[in-house]
Amino acid sequence: MSPTYTFDALKADVDAGRIDTVLACLVDMQGRLMGKRFQAEFFVESAFEETHGCNYLLATDMEMETISGYKATSWEKGYGDYTMKPDLSTLRRVPWLEGTAMVLCDVLDHHTHEEVAHSPRAILKKQVARLEAMGMKAFMATELEFFLFDQTYEQAQASGYRNLKLAGTYNEDYHIFQTTKDEDVMRAIRNGLQGAGIPVENSKGEASAGQAEINVRYADALTMADRHVVIKNACKEIAWSKGKAITFLAKWNYAAAGSSSHIHQSLWSADGKTPLFFDKDAEYGMSETMRHYVAGLLAHAGEITYFLAPYINSYKRFMAGTFAPTKAIWSKDNRTAGYRLCGEETKGIRIECRVGGSDLNPYLAMAALLAAGIDGIEKKTELEPAFVGDAYGGKDIREIPNTLRGATVLMNGSAMLRAAFGDDVIDHYTRAAQWEQEEYDRRITDWEVARGFERA
Repeated sequence: MSPTYTFDALKADVDAGRIDTVLACLVDMQGRLMGKRFQAEFFVESAFEETHGCNYLLATDMEMETISGYKATSWEKGYGDYTMKPDLSTLRRVPWLEGTAMVLCDVLDHHTHEEVAHSPRAILKKQVARLEAMGMKAFMATELEFFLFDQTYEQAQASGYRNLKLAGTYNEDYHIFQTTKDEDVMRAIRNGLQGAGIPVENSKGEASAGQAEINVRYADALTMADRHVVIKNACKEIAWSKGKAITFLAKWNYAAAGSSSHIHQSLWSADGKTPLFFDKDAEYGMSETMRHYVAGLLAHAGEITYFLAPYINSYKRFMAGTFAPTKAIWSKDNRTAGYRLCGEETKGIRIECRVGGSDLNPYLAMAALLAAGIDGIEKKTELEPAFVGDAYGGKDIREIPNTLRGATVLMNGSAMLRAAFGDDVIDHYTRAAQWEQEEYDRRITDWEVARGFERA
């Protein structure tokens, strides 16, 4: 990827006093940014080469608790360091923080300096490399939805996250007047991201009161995943700076729409100039390569669901009649399907995965989709006919797993994922999923059960 903000530009800004802080960040299992704030002079002198972070950062839960049962890191092994290697192509200014720049880091073994296989960026890079060896390049885009609240994060926590006040009171889907009421925050998000080198397309209201969506320009898979994690962090920080809060829970309220992260994907030639999914003479314009790729997505839809829906809460989103899918089928421009064909008969033809929620880790989700698609291409898997009609009401159609427990079993037993990611990686994320289930089973309350959160 080409840097939008070069190291030389950073050094000039540091010398001129315009930048005094550099955030060096790794991406954790949950898709959050973890790292250090460097004095800018020290970063440009030496820390740009590498720094270090405790290896527990890739073995925690959402509450940052250390978890037993991981092979890679434990109390027995002493929780040593990982090396954080800044990828200077990800360097960017952070306009919403005064005098600040940011860089994303690859995570390396402290002793061998090999990439840590279960680090999210490494997992996606491995699938990108597989495509490169096939002479292909993946382009992707994520649509990211969230809810905006009038409380601060601290006020929401103090209330036990009950009786929260949404920023709006009316369905905002495409609604200009309603979204004008949120424009103080949304304009700051759009302009902040644009200033950080992320090309913004638009923001819009979504299908519930207080719900919004941000869309940015598509990019190669790794660049898009990098953008995605910066976007989420920016949305939270900008909302916080304005006395508000944002949630990326897939289903924050049982009665409200869920928040998704649809992933658009297509394959191109290695130079990015020839669309490999497009054949003007084929049905819908779908090339054989695209048909095999989509067939792979469907063949392994159950196995990859965990990487699209990684938490107990994720599965509350899969409700009929809510624009969240329940069936793992493909269809032409049909929002009831888990996989939707977009841009038919054009070079922009692509498949949109509608399964993932806004709580997904983009590196893991994209890697799983690519692994399934590559498997379909390699095996020349035949694509079933497109589904027509309302998939919610369809009988005997392939279901999306409806519990974390079920999705975990399918992921853990997937020969395709184990071959693509490696046994240690799948074992690592299986343990993460098991811990999520264990903690849920231990902590769930009658209040939550009464509102539709099942114990089993």
